[in-house]
Amino acid sequence: MSGAEKIVVTTVVAADPTTAFEVFTTEVDSWWKRGPRFRPSVLQGGVLRFEPGVGGRLLETYEDQSTFLFGRVTAWEPGQRLAFELFARAFRPGESTQVEVRFEAVGNHTQVTVEHRGWERFPEEHPARHGLGDSAFSDVMSVWWADLLVAIRIHIADNSTEGSS
Repeated sequence: MSGAEKIVVTTVVAADPTTAFEVFTTEVDSWWKRGPRFRPSVLQGGVLRFEPGVGGRLLETYEDQSTFLFGRVTAWEPGQRLAFELFARAFRPGESTQVEVRFEAVGNHTQVTVEHRGWERFPEEHPARHGLGDSAFSDVMSVWWADLLVAIRIHIADNSTEGSS
């Protein structure tokens, strides 16, 4: 794989960097979309959450108390940067990609940039790539992250509007 080694997607949210980081990490279940495209699961009713700090996990916990490990935190810098290994259901043991999220002040808003790396280790025939070539896979992953960033942008806007009423 050559062209889709990393995916970079950016949005601007109506919050300062500290608040944007906090919403990204503590309210992840509220904005990370559900459904087969975003959180494929045989079990319903899962709650997604980050355990804070380096070494913390990104877990989805289900009604029967079983869990799926989505990721492990590798950098936790509130208001600045979050990084984590990301595991997918289609990954084999030991396989992961890396996600870095940066929070940068833009006036009284925050630019949130997601960089998802490590796809070069996954050949086209790997189940996580769904048989897609470099360009198509990069496009699909860019849209996937863009949809999630739109969701957090809307979540932050809705909550800041509710708080000011």
